[in-house]
Amino acid sequence: MSTPVCNRYEFVLYFDVANGNPNGDPDAGNMPRLDPETNLGLVSDVALKRKIRNFVATAKGDLPSFEIYMSEGATLNNQHKKAWGAVLPEVTKDEDFKKLPKDQQKSRELTAWMCGNFWDIRTFGAVMTTGVNAGQVRGPVQLTFARSVEPILPLEISITRMAATTEKDADEKGGRTMGRKHIVPYGLYRAHGFISAPLASHATKGTGFSEDDLELLWQSLEMMFEHDRSAARGEMATRKLIVFRHESALGNAQAQSLFERVKTWRVHEGARQPVGSHATDNWPPARKWADYAVTIDREGLHAGVEIIERC
Repeated sequence: MSTPVCNRYEFVLYFDVANGNPNGDPDAGNMPRLDPETNLGLVSDVALKRKIRNFVATAKGDLPSFEIYMSEGATLNNQHKKAWGAVLPEVTKDEDFKKLPKDQQKSRELTAWMCGNFWDIRTFGAVMTTGVNAGQVRGPVQLTFARSVEPILPLEISITRMAATTEKDADEKGGRTMGRKHIVPYGLYRAHGFISAPLASHATKGTGFSEDDLELLWQSLEMMFEHDRSAARGEMATRKLIVFRHESALGNAQAQSLFERVKTWRVHEGARQPVGSHATDNWPPARKWADYAVTIDREGLHAGVEIIERC
């Protein structure tokens, strides 16, 4: 595996959805998440991390050091026991698993084993103290909630199934079953991400998140929707990934000053206006990526910061 990353990064991710539900809220009948004060759509950081994990699992399978800790059906304590078995095979009693060893070196080895074997722990960190204690670690990669660049208007669509669930339904309902699904006709979402070199460095007891892991992360962000198709998410796609690379580990500029350089515009019949501008009030609603434009202000860029457009 390559060396841990030694540069700080931030990134801006744009993705869109057409006639789908990018992140349903189970407390609201699976309605697309939104900010009730602005009607801007939301996609949680957890949902984005799930898609990244799923892509890595698809791309790497069960290759050593690329296992996924938070995988479907996984029992976390069993994952932790793998580390104990590798580092302290002499420990066999369940009560002895509850606390980390008093030997600080062995304690650190347990957590380091988890980081070395599970890609998502190495990337996002984890609290691994659930009964079988393997420590906890902060991950160098963090994501924000994604927010739509303009308000969305979710639709509730009635659907009909021609097959009945039970014979009673067949007799009483004639074999038809009614249902509903929520969709967003179109929405363009923007999320921000952060990568901390000190939280990856072995010198500061980081996770060991490496240059190879970083390249896999970029690939995941670009391709994560390509293997996430479903009836609810048939048309979702990463549209733009803009990376800010700092020369130093601590960084050469504040993240917000870099994010502010990336602006989103509405486009219509050759005209361009900032999103949210009253000049667009009489424009038809956006229904495709081509209805937007993204620009990057490169003037007076901070020394030691490089802008990389991945897609």
